[in-house]
Amino acid sequence: MAGLISTSAKTKAEGSIVEGRQAMLLFPAWAVIGVLLVVPVLIMLIYSFLTQDFRGGVIWEFTLEAYDQFFLDRGLFGDEAPSIEWTYILIFWRSFLQAFFAMIFCLLIGFPTAYFIATQSPRSRSMLLFLVTIPYWVNLLIRTVSMKFLIRDTGPINEWLIAFSVIDEPVRMINTAFAVQLGLFYSYLPFMVLPIYASIERYNFVLSEAAADLYTGRWTTMLKVVIPSVKPGIVAGCILVFIPSLGAFLAPDLLGGAKNFMIGSLVEEQFKGQAGDWPFGAAVSMVLLTIIMIILLIYARSQARDAEGAR
Repeated sequence: MAGLISTSAKTKAEGSIVEGRQAMLLFPAWAVIGVLLVVPVLIMLIYSFLTQDFRGGVIWEFTLEAYDQFFLDRGLFGDEAPSIEWTYILIFWRSFLQAFFAMIFCLLIGFPTAYFIATQSPRSRSMLLFLVTIPYWVNLLIRTVSMKFLIRDTGPINEWLIAFSVIDEPVRMINTAFAVQLGLFYSYLPFMVLPIYASIERYNFVLSEAAADLYTGRWTTMLKVVIPSVKPGIVAGCILVFIPSLGAFLAPDLLGGAKNFMIGSLVEEQFKGQAGDWPFGAAVSMVLLTIIMIILLIYARSQARDAEGAR
């Protein structure tokens, strides 16, 4: 009996040592996350409660003025009865719509693309994935400027359409919501293709063959068998497209103009130069971060409930 107790204690001690070593292996990752993610977010949070200095920078006096400026309109001199500040709410609404449609368009194009790549031979897959990632060899700024050159009134697209008598005069594409949507779609499409491809590559196509043996149509098989099986990749792709699109500022600035202002542009304007309103920019960033965290928490809870129901 004493021998069994001694063996059990030894096993627990060895388990504790292994867990300690594993924790030490995770330390570099936690350090990087803390320094490059947590600390900047905490700095931004602190700045959002500070007071703007009219000469630039901030005054270390804590206040809710930045959040008050975001949510409430108190008139030009701040002496009127407060009312809802719709300007920034509409910018958020526009940004969410643009990000949502960018996600949908990337999904509609990205899923068939990923499915096609995953069903090719291994050699063809490597080449096709190589082609998908080629745009990331070039800086996002250069790619966005190139898109602006393509869709401007005197750009190649309008010139080709006029040359082939499709249109009589240039179509206005630049400085429109369509241009912003095109820029977001072009920038983040690979973020949708790659996660879905990874899920489809692990998919067991025997399931599709079994569905065909049961006289199930192709569309039914796709909707009832394939898509539920690769759902994690689809969700990952949607998150990877939606969140960067929500905070993007290059596409709205270069392609959308002043009428298509988005959250990223609003934040970028507040930190531009010494005359910017840093506390307000930090407050807008924290509002956006809070909304994103709420969305992700709701999704995580729904996934946890689905997992418990599957058990």
